[in-house]
Amino acid sequence: MALELKWDPAPSDWNDALRAVYAVYRWAPWFALGLAVLSVVLLFAGQPVPGGFGLICAAVIVALPVLGVRSQFRRNPVAAATVTATVDSQSFRMMTIDGTAYTDLRWQTIAGWVETKHNFVLRTGEAALFPVPGRAFGTQEDLDGFRDLLKDQLGDPSKH
Repeated sequence: MALELKWDPAPSDWNDALRAVYAVYRWAPWFALGLAVLSVVLLFAGQPVPGGFGLICAAVIVALPVLGVRSQFRRNPVAAATVTATVDSQSFRMMTIDGTAYTDLRWQTIAGWVETKHNFVLRTGEAALFPVPGRAFGTQEDLDGFRDLLKDQLGDPSKH
């Protein structure tokens, strides 16, 4: 049984995938929050320069990952192209509708997977990520079937 998927990629898909896989993306907002709290304490203690600097740094720490992904997304002409995918017991094949990009991932080349609130994230190694958003599935049965296929082919989701 082959599963047919289709979606329009969004920067939020990549942000979600990076947070799921890399701890630095996942913990950056919490680190920024801690820095902001300490900066506010400095402001109330009569230290406006270090307090203000800390607040600016906290804002940069929160914004940098999101802005970085959006910037990369805009620079890459293929990134926002509509994607179609066919998934079966042999592989996961993705192609942009205009044909500019094609990927055929055999299950044995995929190192692991993670399910987030919005995406499935397939990893082929240390750097390569393939986010598959939940909106790519036509029905809940398709989504459940994809999850079951991932479990059958790759085992349980990776810990993140």
